[in-house]
Amino acid sequence: MVAVAVLAAGKGTRMKSDLPKVLHPLGGKLLVERVLEVAETLQPTRRLAIVGYRRETVREALAHVANLEFVEQVEQLGTGHAVQQVLPHLEDFDGDFLVLNGDAPLLRPETLQQLLKVHREKGQAATILTAHLPDPTGYGRVFCDENGFLTEIIEHRDCTPEQRENTRVNAGIYCFRWKDLQKALPQLSNDNDQEEYYLTDAVNMLRPVTVFDCDDYQETLGINDRLQLSQAYGILQKRVKDHWMRQGVNMIDPASVTIEDTVELTADVTIEPQTHLRGKTKIGAGSRIGPGSLVENSSIGENVTVAFSIVRDSVVANNTNIGPYSHLRVNANVGEACRIGNFVELKNTTLGYKTNASHLSYLGDATIGDQSNIGAGTITVNYDGKHKHKTVIGQGTRVGSNNSLVAPLNIGSGVTTAAGSTIVEDLPDDCLAIARPQQVVKAGWKPKWMR
Repeated sequence: MVAVAVLAAGKGTRMKSDLPKVLHPLGGKLLVERVLEVAETLQPTRRLAIVGYRRETVREALAHVANLEFVEQVEQLGTGHAVQQVLPHLEDFDGDFLVLNGDAPLLRPETLQQLLKVHREKGQAATILTAHLPDPTGYGRVFCDENGFLTEIIEHRDCTPEQRENTRVNAGIYCFRWKDLQKALPQLSNDNDQEEYYLTDAVNMLRPVTVFDCDDYQETLGINDRLQLSQAYGILQKRVKDHWMRQGVNMIDPASVTIEDTVELTADVTIEPQTHLRGKTKIGAGSRIGPGSLVENSSIGENVTVAFSIVRDSVVANNTNIGPYSHLRVNANVGEACRIGNFVELKNTTLGYKTNASHLSYLGDATIGDQSNIGAGTITVNYDGKHKHKTVIGQGTRVGSNNSLVAPLNIGSGVTTAAGSTIVEDLPDDCLAIARPQQVVKAGWKPKWMR
């Protein structure tokens, strides 16, 4: 059995924020969410989040995480004190116990799985994750013998100048045999400069303890301020973009692109410069996204182009062209082989096969059939000041330029509306609708001041 405890009680003063540190977002997910996701790959029997500062806010933010138990640390008196709060919750537990930091979101699942594997193979009281940092200043140093067994952990402030030359640091990630840790935790003392209870003191009480070096030190980095948050984002972005380029995705200028790790791409997709892909987005083969585009929580089919445009919470079918300067939002559903052009906005609107809206239009709360054409400057007048209303347009209909379609409205198939019309009544199939004032021409007329 495996139990995982995530330390999520701290305020994070250096973040300069009222928000608990672990709730700061990183690449579309909260810091602590990323840690919990990695922990879930171990399929633990118990998951516990140790909360303290603004604990109710943390609880609410993690309410969607199934089977997550919350443990309160009312006073934040160190990592050892935090884990002490778990004792009543795991009184009868007999298995392996991992401690993770809620502000260390870069740990890969493979590393955590390997840590647990080594711990079990060695049969040790504890196994600690370590890394060799280029600049270990501020980190506790880990010392071990020639066999990789821990001899001592010394906090940076307590190290001699010679000991500080050691670059192996404690990552703050531990795997314990719970029954051994259960005996050590009550013996912790706060007789130190910080007057805190260190979990490292419990580790120093246990023997034998294995030291497990992480190959990539960046995985062990924690987040303490906004600068480190930005640096972590850069590390995640490099991972994601390297992965997709190895999978056959073409990126013209990776440095100018951001892609969240929830996005799914396909070989032969091309990502142009200044493009940003977020949320649960999927993009099909042969599609070209950008330059200068944002796609969020949307499904893009194959051989689609999205240029200088925004697509949010929408679906775009195969062989469709979007942009430049189009805006699709709130459940826009664009059919196959459509054209959505310059300065066209779609909201909660469905377009059928080969239907085009090429210029300067707003189509909201509308359903438009196959092979219809929406003229430039067309607006669905869908809001009466209190309620939204639906516009339905059939197949093969031609809406003239500069039309206002006042919803609720049903326009049949094979209809043509004249340019400049304001359509306020339903139209049957196969008709011409002209709804504009008659043009009046007064020959020879001049203003009075010119007479």
